[in-house]
Amino acid sequence: MAWVILVLAGLFEVGWAVGLKYTEGFSRFWPTLWTVLAIIASLWLLGIAMKSLPVSTAYSVWVGVGTIGTVILGIVLFEEPASATRLMSIVLIIAGIIGLKLA
Repeated sequence: MAWVILVLAGLFEVGWAVGLKYTEGFSRFWPTLWTVLAIIASLWLLGIAMKSLPVSTAYSVWVGVGTIGTVILGIVLFEEPASATRLMSIVLIIAGIIGLKLA
């Protein structure tokens, strides 16, 4: 169950990272509110997952999920480049997450 909670925490991290773009420097109320709520949810769930997972694994996976999701949404929502190097980097992050899960 801790792994499910950890992935959910990572998804909330994606939400707040992308949400920061929509806040326009925290000048827009609703995007700012949702971003702050996503930050709180992400950190709270990360803390719960860390009760039963090693800190090094939990934090690394949380950051990895957040990074992968943010890159993908950056490509989809903001037309950021989807170069072969960026896509290969995502594959390497996924391999690292799998390695940490298996270790």
